[in-house]
Amino acid sequence: QLQLVESGGDLVQPGGSLRLSCEMSGFDLRRYHIGWFRQAPGKEREGIACISGWDGRTRYADSVRGRFTISKNNGKNTVYLQINDLKPEETSVYYCAARTRLISSEEYKCFDKEIYAYWGQGTQVTVSS
Repeated sequence: QLQLVESGGDLVQPGGSLRLSCEMSGFDLRRYHIGWFRQAPGKEREGIACISGWDGRTRYADSVRGRFTISKNNGKNTVYLQINDLKPEETSVYYCAARTRLISSEEYKCFDKEIYAYWGQGTQVTVSS
């Protein structure tokens, strides 16, 4: 059974940092693309970062580039999202998702939630003083 489990969400002050984890079971990470998404109350789910499980190529949304870092550990079948300098408006449920590996010419699609077949349950990140 294919399963993704996020962890690491917490209450942090503005400017704070967290590391989120997405632990995958039933997958060979090398054969998948993994995306991180977030959804704030009343808003659409947005893609913020993605990584190729094969070669580690990464992409970032403009809103997070330079502050967020996506990485992977194939041995642990886990993908991480290091998030720094958090802002109150980034309070959201953060999700990871997986789909079969995208070819390089299609990697631009990795922020589209519709292409992902597998989702975790999400982890809450609250940014507040």
